[in-house]
Amino acid sequence: MTNKLPEIHFALPGWVSPFLAAYPEMFPSVEERMKMVVALSLENVRHGLGGPFGAAVFDEEGRIVAPGINLVAQENNAMLHAEMVALMLAQKKLGCYDLSGGGVRRLALYTSTDPCAMCLGALCWSGISRLVCGAKSEDAEAIGFDEGPRHPDWVAQLRARGIDVVLEVCREEAAAVHRRYVAGGGIIYNPADSKAAGP
Repeated sequence: MTNKLPEIHFALPGWVSPFLAAYPEMFPSVEERMKMVVALSLENVRHGLGGPFGAAVFDEEGRIVAPGINLVAQENNAMLHAEMVALMLAQKKLGCYDLSGGGVRRLALYTSTDPCAMCLGALCWSGISRLVCGAKSEDAEAIGFDEGPRHPDWVAQLRARGIDVVLEVCREEAAAVHRRYVAGGGIIYNPADSKAAGP
């Protein structure tokens, strides 16, 4: 028996690159960017690889810096939410933990659903300048997901940190992906009702 510690590696599945290649290089509008992110979440559901969530980091011109999909079930890693995956891949691509590059870049994170407690925390230190959300947390909770203990004024708190927040862009399309996921027997990992009884 060795004492070698485990290593963590993850990669996006092979379908992501051809999926993105079908889109133009630039996404001029907020709606076009969100529609792509929602389509990414739906494709993840179709492939049966994770939760019904997608995300992407965009530059100011509308180019994708890094996409993200939910990989929790596939990788057995509770941290691999779509937002976390997109942020980590963007940081790896740009070679820095501060995506603002010390304040010289303004990047936006688009997510198909409001961020959970974990992803919300990561946003604060990521260097992201803007957050754009599709479905509401209530839409994810309606199918059984636990979004964690978020402060009621989370939007105001992000704005106080200089992060612009836009909510409910293409909400119905994003929430429809949630419903399709649960109707197809998708795993509700860390369900909200499992927390009710306590430890």
